[in-house]
Amino acid sequence: MAVVSTAPGGFALAPADRARLHKHLVEAVRRARRHGEALAAVTVAAHPGTDPVAVAVASRRDGEPWFCLEQPDRDGAALAALGAVDELEGAGARRFADVAARWRSLASHAVCDPPDGRGSGPLAVGGFAFAPDGGAAPHWSGYAPASLHVPEAALVRRAGEVRLTLCALARPDDTADDLLARLERRAGELRAGVPLPLLDPDPAGRFRVVSAMPPEHYEQAVARATERIRAGELEKVVLAREVQVHAPRPHEVGAVLGVLREAFPSCHVFAVGRGDSTFLAASPELLIRRDGMRAGTLALAGSTRRSADPAVDDHLGERLLGSAKDREEQQIVTQRIVRALRPHALWVTAPDDPQVVRIANIQHLGTPIRAQLADPVSAVELAGLLHPTPAVGGEPHAVAAPLIPALEGLDRGWYAGPVGWTDLDEDGEFVVALRCALLEGAVARCYAGVGVVRDSDPAAELAETEVKLQALLPVLAG
Repeated sequence: MAVVSTAPGGFALAPADRARLHKHLVEAVRRARRHGEALAAVTVAAHPGTDPVAVAVASRRDGEPWFCLEQPDRDGAALAALGAVDELEGAGARRFADVAARWRSLASHAVCDPPDGRGSGPLAVGGFAFAPDGGAAPHWSGYAPASLHVPEAALVRRAGEVRLTLCALARPDDTADDLLARLERRAGELRAGVPLPLLDPDPAGRFRVVSAMPPEHYEQAVARATERIRAGELEKVVLAREVQVHAPRPHEVGAVLGVLREAFPSCHVFAVGRGDSTFLAASPELLIRRDGMRAGTLALAGSTRRSADPAVDDHLGERLLGSAKDREEQQIVTQRIVRALRPHALWVTAPDDPQVVRIANIQHLGTPIRAQLADPVSAVELAGLLHPTPAVGGEPHAVAAPLIPALEGLDRGWYAGPVGWTDLDEDGEFVVALRCALLEGAVARCYAGVGVVRDSDPAAELAETEVKLQALLPVLAG
């Protein structure tokens, strides 16, 4: 398999790959006439120096959906996708199951190359709102409560190798030649070798940073939550706040992504573009990763700041490990995840004590959890089983769910929801949308939340949101 590069940086299929794709498309059209639709795809090798995210940023068409997710410290793992040959959307309590079933149906009729375990084949990429019907506010337009797209072009980098998949959805009236021409045109538009734009180090104009609600509102919300917890109504609830950055000109998404992946190489850096807006993040939290019958996640709760002084930094981490409040918060999250996985697994394992997880501007308590699945539960369905964990929702969830919007006074949209991808084998990974912002033109809406438990102090919790907001505010506010 090989991709032939064409000036000025696009891609062209080698003759053998073109012939193979045409064969897949012919069969897909035949299946579409029987089943109504069928996916067809070809996967070819790209130059190992190709930067998937940079290609996506440079090549996306105006207004089309696009997606990227990378974790630089995980051997440079990256995925970037452009366009949508199909949209899998849903809402309500069954949204994860409905989207999983729709993807399973598409996968059953797909015509593509045999999987090679290195990022081949069609994918479904996107995410889910925090609430079953979340994202109703106008600024979340395009981000349905459940929304996965099947991209037309996807680049995946794993272990230094890069694969390009071109995908079409054949329908009964399509012809293989027309679909082939469409995919070759898309490949020719992909611009390799164009780096991500740089952030302006000395921007002109005035940046304005404002809280959507006064800080006092947040402190009052925390105080009311602790009253409910001390009354025995629930153990924990996560409360978030929104801070807006109004810039003198539109935010440059590619430049922001470049800074985030350099500053937070251990985090899951992602962007989901819908229409004229982009939802992006540098999230420290993996919700679920499924690889065959193996599943893994990271229970993350409890946090403190970092220090440039190594001795002070270590002391802060040790104090976090010894904090009864943070250990309680961490244990609530771990226990819920283990309980959710256990009915679907042969075994679930988690260490007795958490460890300190350090990222650029903050440290957390984290507990890695692994499971051997008893049945082939899909990555999407596993995400639905775990979401929302008490790290972003509350315990018990049934009590916390109506309390969260009542106290926060905002529509979380996709904040704290699962964002990720799945493949034809229903493997995949979803991360929790934290340290995130929704960018639309010159306005960026940043979100951060903290876990409130019995001993929470309103002023301290407000200060913790400020620490978490520092992942994005310095980048977005000049």
